[in-house]
Amino acid sequence: MQRLASTSTSADRRSAVRGALDQSASIRLRQPLRTYRERRMRRWRDLIIDTWGALSYKPAFRHAADGRSGRLPGHAGASWVPEADLRRLAAYTVLAAYDTNQAAALLGEDGADRREYGDPALIVDQTLTHLLGETQQIVVAGAEEADQAAQDAETLLRDWADSEHLWMRMQYAERNAVLLGDSVYLMAWSREKGRPVLKTIDPGFYFPVLPDGAIDADEYPARIHLAWETAADPATGSKGTLRRVTYELGPIDKGEPMTRTYPWSARPSALTCYLTDAEWDLDQVDRTSNVDSLSLKRARFHTNADGDVLDHLDLQLDFIPVVHVPNTINGAEHFGQSSLMKAAQLIDDLGAADTDSQRASATTGSPIIGLSGARLPVDRKSGQPLPVQVQPGMVWPLGDSGQLTTVDTSTQLAELRSYVDTLRDRLSVVTRLPASVLGTMEVSQAPSGYAIQLSFGPLDAMVRSMRLARAAKYPLLLKMVLRLYQAGGVLPSGRQPQASIALGSYLPTDRAGILDLVTKGVAAGVLSLETGVRMLVDAGFPIDDAALEVARIQGRTPTAAQERRDEDEEVDDEAA
Repeated sequence: MQRLASTSTSADRRSAVRGALDQSASIRLRQPLRTYRERRMRRWRDLIIDTWGALSYKPAFRHAADGRSGRLPGHAGASWVPEADLRRLAAYTVLAAYDTNQAAALLGEDGADRREYGDPALIVDQTLTHLLGETQQIVVAGAEEADQAAQDAETLLRDWADSEHLWMRMQYAERNAVLLGDSVYLMAWSREKGRPVLKTIDPGFYFPVLPDGAIDADEYPARIHLAWETAADPATGSKGTLRRVTYELGPIDKGEPMTRTYPWSARPSALTCYLTDAEWDLDQVDRTSNVDSLSLKRARFHTNADGDVLDHLDLQLDFIPVVHVPNTINGAEHFGQSSLMKAAQLIDDLGAADTDSQRASATTGSPIIGLSGARLPVDRKSGQPLPVQVQPGMVWPLGDSGQLTTVDTSTQLAELRSYVDTLRDRLSVVTRLPASVLGTMEVSQAPSGYAIQLSFGPLDAMVRSMRLARAAKYPLLLKMVLRLYQAGGVLPSGRQPQASIALGSYLPTDRAGILDLVTKGVAAGVLSLETGVRMLVDAGFPIDDAALEVARIQGRTPTAAQERRDEDEEVDDEAA
């Protein structure tokens, strides 16, 4: 009985040990799985899908976007920048580096010899050219129908556009929009000039205070900051500063709430726009505050040309004179997306292929040579062979068993060039710019004109979408210009006509065919004269003012040839 009990105890002990070993093995097997799940969940938590997510593959962008080490140049990582804007500012810096052929600098030492041949700048410039079209013109509704108020407003706006160099500023602003995804216009009334003045603002200085939750792209922010840093200057002893210009809509408060009737509206309004222009020393900026919550206790306030202190100054406007222009229709997002965003990795691959091609061309032009059995020059002091360089006309005497071998890399060079051409074709597809626009195809090589016209289909869809994103922005800008003229006393009170900017055609047009179409359509009565003139303007005919051109056509004066024919007819009648 005792032996049986001992045997049973040993069996139980062995079973317990085996169970413990099995449990331990099970724990060891489950541990890597749990770690894998944790890593996978961590990757899901780190995944951010937003307007700038296409750049997340770049370590420099990720480090700057989450505020870690590796801050990009500029203020994409300053303590006063809101966390929600870090990714946007980091994306602006990366995209600007692409535009200036400096994207390889973000790769560190790995990009020291990376070749960049300006493909991103070409994409931006060609997209901008087709977006703006051949012509830009201010058009006021009703001006073509001889509405005197509309014609006066159109004349005023066109004169203002010439004085403020609107088209030049528009080129700069829209290039920022295409490259970075956003552009910002700022307006103010100038008493000295007697007109509204227009400025273009770098979108990296633009910090709108957007409401929490779902954001409608058409929703206008009630508080906007324009902020930037100024670096310290050891030569003059000046400190680094932070400047913030704030526009805010708020109730009219002069001791007690009140209302005000603005010249452009018959309804009293209780809102007005306040302007604050403050500056801080960087060493006095609270590191726990962002640009919207900076304390004004240590701020210095600027003054305007009239000597007014810009501390909550009432502008006597019921709108903020800032217009943000996004590059794309981006759903509920306030900011737009750069035209380079989806092609960023492709541009990197193209730069790497260009670098490899350049290296291969170097070995093809100056081949690697293996030499044996030759009498090479020797250093008399050390007795070591001197370096040999291949030069034209050089002769190497070889022995009986001497050999000269070269490494031919021309085949690899041809393959690399073919790969570069493949990447450029892919780049044309991704950016929706046909090869004829990017300059990678000669028009003479196209099979037919109809084939070229079909190749512009993706570009046409892209330009129409980009213009739709701006359809409400430029009418808003011109409405603000007219209201500033009313606030300055130049225009009378009352509702002003609606104005917009008409962008010309961006596709190759058959002007002779359009002129023939308009002539026949107007003669047959299926097209009005105004519509025909507008078609000629869109086709690129040199017509500065469509309404004036219609008036000239309707009230045509006799030409000199017609006058001579009339005089000849009168002489003939008298002779008869």
